[in-house]
Amino acid sequence: MTNPKTGTTRRGALKTLAGGAAGAASLPLWARFSHAQSAEPIRIGFQVHRTGIGAAYGRWYGRTTEAAAKLINDAGGINGRPVEIVAEDDGTDPKRGAEVVEKFATQHNADVAFGTLFSHVVIGSAPRAGELKLPYFVVSEGHHVASGMLNRYTLQPGITDVKSQVKAMAPFVTENLGKKVTLVFPDYAYGHDHRDFFSAAVEAQGGEVLAKLAIPPSETSFTKYFPKIPRETEVLYHVMVGPGVLTFVKELGEFFGGRGPELFGFIDSLEAVAMDSPGLEFLEGSHFWEGMPRHAQPDQSEFDKYYRAQVGVNDRGAAINDPADVSTYGHMFGCWETLYVIKQAMEAAGYRGPQDRASLVEAVEDITVMPHSREHPQGPKVFNGKTHQVFGQQHISRVENGNLVKVHTTSIEDTFYPDEVDYTKRPL
Repeated sequence: MTNPKTGTTRRGALKTLAGGAAGAASLPLWARFSHAQSAEPIRIGFQVHRTGIGAAYGRWYGRTTEAAAKLINDAGGINGRPVEIVAEDDGTDPKRGAEVVEKFATQHNADVAFGTLFSHVVIGSAPRAGELKLPYFVVSEGHHVASGMLNRYTLQPGITDVKSQVKAMAPFVTENLGKKVTLVFPDYAYGHDHRDFFSAAVEAQGGEVLAKLAIPPSETSFTKYFPKIPRETEVLYHVMVGPGVLTFVKELGEFFGGRGPELFGFIDSLEAVAMDSPGLEFLEGSHFWEGMPRHAQPDQSEFDKYYRAQVGVNDRGAAINDPADVSTYGHMFGCWETLYVIKQAMEAAGYRGPQDRASLVEAVEDITVMPHSREHPQGPKVFNGKTHQVFGQQHISRVENGNLVKVHTTSIEDTFYPDEVDYTKRPL
């Protein structure tokens, strides 16, 4: 589709994005933005979990965002204007999240809001973004966007959602690990997505969910929950998040003593935790879902290699300057990719300021294919403009000698499910 304001096509914008960086970066800083209609920066309100249970993610979401913003500015910014990241801590708290969104719109004059991860914070914040008509780009994985429960100003174009992930994972689990499954999950919206959608996916494969154990997000010890796991369980499916994840996996190992069911975890249970941490030896041979493989694989793409270097992460997924500082590699790429989607859509819409926010939302809705590239280093994707949700490949890794070794990659088509909403029919 050709943009009536700029005369550019979506595919043309993609080519410009991929090919123009080197030349622009060679210009002096003043010259990179001299052709812009306005010297005002594009202000991106970054809603970041600096404190609270999402702090480890927030730290790495911040580093990834800063790296991508620097590259965008080095290549000439957006529509010739520099990008300014305006960060506010929401404390991983829904009420504070809504207040942060309000602050972006009324105090910071942000063009868009971006970056929220924890699903209960997204659900608490998105309604205010819709009321303010502030485009709200979340990096969350929850199904709340694609379910239709939010609004047309809320989009998730840089990271896949739980429903698509578990639909793609379930066949591998039931065919290779077992059909009698017990679920352990955090007791809020993100965990409920796993509970509901993985249960349905397992049953669709002829499996059976024996028990569903919900863990309060503030829990610090988990041993009391493990006796509730039925003895006939063949696969224990676990997904935990927050500062207690290392305690969770250690206590799980102590409880079963290497004699328990097969383990299938989402890497959330070990984000920001080193695989060779003492007490994790029992994970040998177990499997994890990974959005983007933390450990560099033999078939590592040039785009993954480039991305690692820019965000300062080594081949083990830890900070280059501090190997003990392990990243949230399975999720943080979503910030990088979302910023490039914002750039692509703003350029396609000829975005000048808040008066063009509706056109910006429509430009995002018009995106379809996202090729594997430096802008999308996790892999190729397909965006559904009706549901505001992106779809992409998923990975399963096996723990071998303390390494996460990729053993299966799904197709994008494996992740598709029927639309539940058409946001494009809602007013802007």
